[in-house]
Amino acid sequence: METAFTPWASLSGGVLIGVASTLLMLFLGRIMGATGILAGLLQPKSADDFAWRAAILAGMVSGPLVVWVVSGQMPAVQVPISPFMLVIGGLIVGVGVTYGGGCTSGHGVCGMARLSPRSIVATITFMLFTFATVYVVRHIIGVS
Repeated sequence: METAFTPWASLSGGVLIGVASTLLMLFLGRIMGATGILAGLLQPKSADDFAWRAAILAGMVSGPLVVWVVSGQMPAVQVPISPFMLVIGGLIVGVGVTYGGGCTSGHGVCGMARLSPRSIVATITFMLFTFATVYVVRHIIGVS
């Protein structure tokens, strides 16, 4: 599988994440951490708490529909691994965000912006393990 460099799509996605994170902090005083938002949606503290979390998640999953409306076609998605491996990966990520006290969006976007030492360490850890995983998978195991 070849990884394509998409500077404009990446830049616009980053800008949207930054704007959404800023607006959520500005209007609700909340941090945009995807796993925390999902966990709170499953056990909301109030109807208002459920509403903003549901709106954020609806926005996250509706991205392909926006691409379809704008371009006339759904974005192409290739998943080069089996559904079993996706489940295993999801479980590993779930364990990681539990022990790490949050996910890459919460630590990497919001925590880094607030200069949180815990988030800086978490983000460095995420990145180091990402580099190591890609190296092992592509160069040692040989999956391309």
